[in-house]
Amino acid sequence: MNRGVRAAAVVLAGFLSGPAAAAGLKPFAVSGDSIPASLTGARGDAGRGRAIVGDRQVGFCLLCHPGPIPEETLQGTIGPDLRGVGSRLSEGQIRLRVVDQRRVNPDTIMPPFYSIEGLVRVPDAYRGRSILTAEQIEDVVAYLATLKE
Repeated sequence: MNRGVRAAAVVLAGFLSGPAAAAGLKPFAVSGDSIPASLTGARGDAGRGRAIVGDRQVGFCLLCHPGPIPEETLQGTIGPDLRGVGSRLSEGQIRLRVVDQRRVNPDTIMPPFYSIEGLVRVPDAYRGRSILTAEQIEDVVAYLATLKE
């Protein structure tokens, strides 16, 4: 087994056990700085993704990031601007950043949206479950990938 396949097997084996498996999270493989394959095996819906990104009770994205959703006022400024993200990053790179930005930047303040591992100060509503479902992650990825410069 080559090193890349062995590493992917370790990631998947670790992800399928323990709390992540109990929470029903779907397995994924990280390759470099991306998760190349859809978490669901299907493309998400960009319209639903836009709604998630703009909803401060679901996606929370605009609390930290500015983005091209003009009807949402008081957008954040501490995260990178979402405008043009689809030109800067591949779908796989976007997916990893939404799933768990800590894998790219261990010092990030962005919460992992599809992980329950290694978290502290988790609100009761999210204890033992991810912020977004696999389907919602794919919808967000589909929307963000459309944001081209």
